[in-house]
Amino acid sequence: MTNQVTIKTLSHDGRGIAQIEGKTIFLAGGLPGEEVVFKITRKHKNYNEGFVTEVLKPSIDRVAPPCPHYDICGGCSLQHLAHAKQIALKEQVMLEQLQHFGNVIPKELLPPLVGPIWGYRNRARLAVKYVQKKQKLLVGFHEKNGRYIADISQCLILPPQVGQKISLLGETISKLSVFADIPQIEVAIGDHTTTLVFRNLKELSLADKEILSAFGREHNFQICLQPGNLTSITSLTSPVELSYTLPESKIELLFKPGDFTQINPEVNRQMVNQALKLLAPTSTDTILDLFCGLGNFTLSFAKLGAKTLGIEGSAVMVERAKINAAHNNIANAEFYAADLTQNLSGQTWSKIKYTKIILDPPRTGALEIAQQLEKFTAEKILYISCNPATLARDAKEIINKGYELKSAGIIDMFPHTSHVESMVLFERL
Repeated sequence: MTNQVTIKTLSHDGRGIAQIEGKTIFLAGGLPGEEVVFKITRKHKNYNEGFVTEVLKPSIDRVAPPCPHYDICGGCSLQHLAHAKQIALKEQVMLEQLQHFGNVIPKELLPPLVGPIWGYRNRARLAVKYVQKKQKLLVGFHEKNGRYIADISQCLILPPQVGQKISLLGETISKLSVFADIPQIEVAIGDHTTTLVFRNLKELSLADKEILSAFGREHNFQICLQPGNLTSITSLTSPVELSYTLPESKIELLFKPGDFTQINPEVNRQMVNQALKLLAPTSTDTILDLFCGLGNFTLSFAKLGAKTLGIEGSAVMVERAKINAAHNNIANAEFYAADLTQNLSGQTWSKIKYTKIILDPPRTGALEIAQQLEKFTAEKILYISCNPATLARDAKEIINKGYELKSAGIIDMFPHTSHVESMVLFERL
């Protein structure tokens, strides 16, 4: 089998698609129209997988990846594609999935929400491991093949205060007596505080704690340890509250390391503003926010006078949302914990009629919710998706309940990755 081929198109995850000897092959790093040399990494019955080793004829959309570690690090997958083309690809993926799985096309295409494309990632989990063969402690994301930790010295998608100190993090952990028992670092960044949570499988000595504390003081990090689950996280110094603001709503949201928050703060602000514009909440509305987290959408709706109810599967996040409501002096928002994959007819809040509903589910989607939506008789349903396949599946169900897909648009939450985030609006017929 020859190892040279011409890329025909792109897959939904940004890999080049080609045909060779009658069999489809997916090639990481390839762009449409390019002639490339490749290496196969996995063979399947109906297709093969591999990666581009040399570009013989480059696409006009190809750009030089700014990151020196792009070839090995799995943190990004699309740096070689011009950013405008990344947006076009994600828009195409969303529309194709909606049409293919949901048999639906939005009546209006919303302009993409775009923010900073570098230094945007305010939440990350960095793997840590001492590699005997290299005599080096590595900190970073996994390699593109997923098996090993990439040997990197910097990360351009993390904010510079962390992304430019990857090597220094490794050097600092190497000084600890328990350096082999620190498997990961959780990065959590608020508007004013950068927190690093070191997962420690063994107790740190006083000397170890002083090494990390000194590192934190020198580089303005809040340093925490996590010997067990998330409830075990403790700060080595006086804990500093993490928070981010939604300026147009005049809201400050408090959160803790390990809490789910949107990864891209600037795009999150745009996303909340667009949700407010599309749903246009007023004091006559009763709004249901499903998968509400710590109140990212809920409290902005309530601030405009709408009675809002936020529902979340995590009791911890429900408590966090209640704290945020009190912190912002918002009295017209209520929060409840419920398993949103189950029948909700027994829940008191499910017996209320809502004028508008917002859904922001995980990658698995919200099929169980979609099947129960008609009883709420909402005029509008806004769906925030991080998986176009489950969005399309759920859209079909929502439309079957008497709604039409009014508008849809891309949210560029994860630049330089194949992750597709989108927002779609349904209106009752």
